[in-house]
Amino acid sequence: MTPQSNYLSLAGREIHYMEWGAGNDQTVIAWHGLARTGRDMDELAGHLSAQGYRVICPDTLGRGLSQWSPQPQQEYKLAFYARLAADLFEQLDITSAHWVGTSMGGAIGTVCAAGRLQPQLKARIRSLVLNDNAPQLADAAIARIRAYAGNPPAFETVRELEAFFRQTYKPFGWLSDAQWRRLTETSTRRLTDGRVTPHYDPAMVQQFVNYPDDYLIWDHYEQLDIPVLLLRGAESDLVLPETAQRMHTLGPGRQGRFQHIEVAGCGHAPALNVPEQLNLILDFIRRND
Repeated sequence: MTPQSNYLSLAGREIHYMEWGAGNDQTVIAWHGLARTGRDMDELAGHLSAQGYRVICPDTLGRGLSQWSPQPQQEYKLAFYARLAADLFEQLDITSAHWVGTSMGGAIGTVCAAGRLQPQLKARIRSLVLNDNAPQLADAAIARIRAYAGNPPAFETVRELEAFFRQTYKPFGWLSDAQWRRLTETSTRRLTDGRVTPHYDPAMVQQFVNYPDDYLIWDHYEQLDIPVLLLRGAESDLVLPETAQRMHTLGPGRQGRFQHIEVAGCGHAPALNVPEQLNLILDFIRRND
């Protein structure tokens, strides 16, 4: 199914999103990770749209084709991302949706579904898939991500940038050569000196400086009353095993609505590009339709 590229003004900022399966009845929001773009969700969106779902894949503020924030200290944070999501639901007239979020996208989904920041979303999000995301992230992994995301390298050629992506995102697991090439070409911008660099605003990483506890969201997780699926990369350094186990005892876990699956051969975070991963998500969403 051919996707559509669209733009909206959300919270006063131009936000780009891909829409797959326009016209299908059920909606899925698929939100990418910290330094990535909505195009990471192509395989998932294609798979779900072929099964009758409408899939919306935004580029977060400062990433991909979305506008960079003119007020980075105030807007690169979960609360503002939740405001963008609330406006997205309103403008696209989404009254009910499942949410699949990788890393940062999972945290955005958690705070939206909890309803403390945007109360109108609580009743609209029916289920939540956390792709290697949890209410608490490992400090060492955050430091690692800040080190590469806050100082993106520049290269003379796109092929050199692809080699960088292949090394940096090796924990994503297996990707075909064509998938690596697409990841690169949808994540590349050219600098004024002609070199190429990852396609995001480096200032977005200041979230960790300005809001050091922004991803410590156990209080939001406690408020969830929907089914939650955690796909944890078996080799993840971001979501520690003890954190995943704690999720079984709080919020959806205490309610018996939490499912935790270890994804072999991946760290942070599974690429959601192979049949096994795609079908895990499809089956979870179908069970909660």
